[in-house]
Amino acid sequence: MTYDAEVLTSLKSDAEAIVARYPDPRSGLLPMLHLVQSIDGFVSPDGIRFCAEQLGLTPAEVSAVATFYTQYKRHPNGTYTVGVCTNTLCAIMGGDAIFDELSEHLGVGHDETTEDGAITLERVECNAACDYAPVMMVNWEFFDNQTPESAAAVADDLRAGKPVRPTRGADSVCTFKQMSRVLAGFPDGRADEGGAPGEPSLAGLRLARENDWTAPPVERAEPSPVVEPAPPVVEPAPPVVEPVETTPKHDDEDSTSSTAGSAPADGPPTTGAPGSSAERKPTTSSDVTPGDAPGAEKGEAR
Repeated sequence: MTYDAEVLTSLKSDAEAIVARYPDPRSGLLPMLHLVQSIDGFVSPDGIRFCAEQLGLTPAEVSAVATFYTQYKRHPNGTYTVGVCTNTLCAIMGGDAIFDELSEHLGVGHDETTEDGAITLERVECNAACDYAPVMMVNWEFFDNQTPESAAAVADDLRAGKPVRPTRGADSVCTFKQMSRVLAGFPDGRADEGGAPGEPSLAGLRLARENDWTAPPVERAEPSPVVEPAPPVVEPAPPVVEPVETTPKHDDEDSTSSTAGSAPADGPPTTGAPGSSAERKPTTSSDVTPGDAPGAEKGEAR
């Protein structure tokens, strides 16, 4: 690994703190991926090897997880991730128009980074902020009720290094690496700076209080009686059938009776009785030897 001694010592100390949270070390993989991302700005090959060594996993196992979740970046990320929600409600409210405006304004597409390394633009799925649609996020901080113009203005301020304040949450936007460390489980103390939720989120609660609405009582079901399992069914053994002895017939016993499948000598054979195909008389033209007619005896002139 290419981490210098100081960085590696700090990483190992943080990794020990992460592992200590879980009964099984491998359970700490998700926050540890955020940890190495806070150093490299993405999940680098060195970061994958570090996680594998600390958790007793193979690099392939770590890579399988790192490539599954979109918050883990496979290549260097910008200082700020600008994510535009284009899921159903935000799209209807203008999310696609916002993304298109930013894409043209910044000169990048989805999961691409501006030349100055400031912004990585993304389409993102629902951010659980539908009451503020359309929503844009910067390093997972909310920017509510956006328009193409307001979103472009936020992007310009980020690139210019100006302070940018989210609609809710913290008072300012931190960098992608700083946010990755927070997601690794090391708080920066800014979570409650922005105060309470906004009015749209609380509208339902306000209406309930004004109209004295309450939730219906929960009916607790009686526990089901414990049913003892039925004993296994033992099938009786089948009865033993004794062999029956038979007396063979003699030639002088009922000589007129015929055996199954036999037929009178001068009659046609019984269906299913053994016989030779050579004894069968021709019945169709396909059965006739060339030069013979049906029913003609061999040697008989035509």
